[in-house]
Amino acid sequence: MVFQGSSAAISHTGKVRSNNQDSGYAGSNLFVVADGMGGHAGGDVASSLAISRLEGLDRPFDSTSEAERALRDAISDAAVDLVDTVGVRPELAGMGTTVSALIMVDDYAVIAHIGDSRIYLYRDGALTQITTDHTFVQRLVDSGRITPEEARYHPRRSVLMRVLGDMDTDPELDTFIMPTQPGDRWLLCSDGLSGVVDDPHTSKALGLGLAPGRTADNLLKQALDGGAPDNVTIVIVDVGGQHPLFSGTPTIVGSASNPVGVEVPAAAPRRSSWLHPNRQAANEPTHFEPAPEFLEELIEEDRRRARRRRVGWIAGVALVLVIIAGAAWIGYQWTQTRYYVGADEDTVVIYQGVQQSIGPISLSTPYEDTGIPLDSLSDFARATVEQTISANSLSHARQIVSGISDLAGGGG
Repeated sequence: MVFQGSSAAISHTGKVRSNNQDSGYAGSNLFVVADGMGGHAGGDVASSLAISRLEGLDRPFDSTSEAERALRDAISDAAVDLVDTVGVRPELAGMGTTVSALIMVDDYAVIAHIGDSRIYLYRDGALTQITTDHTFVQRLVDSGRITPEEARYHPRRSVLMRVLGDMDTDPELDTFIMPTQPGDRWLLCSDGLSGVVDDPHTSKALGLGLAPGRTADNLLKQALDGGAPDNVTIVIVDVGGQHPLFSGTPTIVGSASNPVGVEVPAAAPRRSSWLHPNRQAANEPTHFEPAPEFLEELIEEDRRRARRRRVGWIAGVALVLVIIAGAAWIGYQWTQTRYYVGADEDTVVIYQGVQQSIGPISLSTPYEDTGIPLDSLSDFARATVEQTISANSLSHARQIVSGISDLAGGGG
């Protein structure tokens, strides 16, 4: 039967990219986000071709298995379309797109996914990521090498391990079927949203109870406020809910909304200069699908980076310790140029160093026992010696002792 609920789709170029390579679709039963890649033209074409191939599935299905099979076939056909297009336009070689698609069949959601666009389910106040990113950093997370938080800022976070591209007509898809219920809110988005707006803020926006369109606007604003370095595409699907809207007219956004269909724009002319020869405008692809053998190289590079961080940290700590030890040694050496006159248990003593201590470490040592008995001194002289008398040098200390000796002789 026709899905009963409401939906909205929105797409934005973002604040950095010069064109929108994302595409989105929200229909009666079918909902899709495709994030294209492959330079100025390739990403546009790849995501548009995917939507063009999938939109024929926007109809009621008799069973979930039929819908799942249709999704697999349509995405495989889209891969063939990409290969055929590159055969006609070889300058588009390397283009590809992610695909995250959902078909509502009665009380079930049939899902197909490849790449790093995402599908979330917001149910009973909790947000759950339903799809798994097919990225290099996700493999690092799965293997315990990094944490999910570290993955958000990892320099390789845009490296895709699986994508719908022009090199493989039999893409490896994730497909599965999930029960859904009235009140569920589904979010499909490109990484232009999930890479900028974290899950707590996304959950808060979905939980406000606003209509799908206003909720999508809210999330887009957060992505733009966060810098929006990539295209942002959002599709929100409410099952039943407070804002029912039934329409047979699909909403198509992003590059697939081109009214003349899939049109390949001419490549931007290159400008040369003596400083930057053949430098193109800033619109590099945001993803890269490595060859399978490149994975181990990336993992080894990540290990090398981790080793360099550890070595750098250890070297930094060692340097700080060396500086502290050097400063302590210089300070100690200075103290050994100082002298003072004091007392031990029963005689007057010249000490080398200063009167202070650092914890249990004394900064002075007995240098010369004068042999002058303390009990030969007057009470005042004895108290003065016991409180110590600072000297500028060893000769000065001996002058002080000579004075004390005279006092002792006079007292005798």
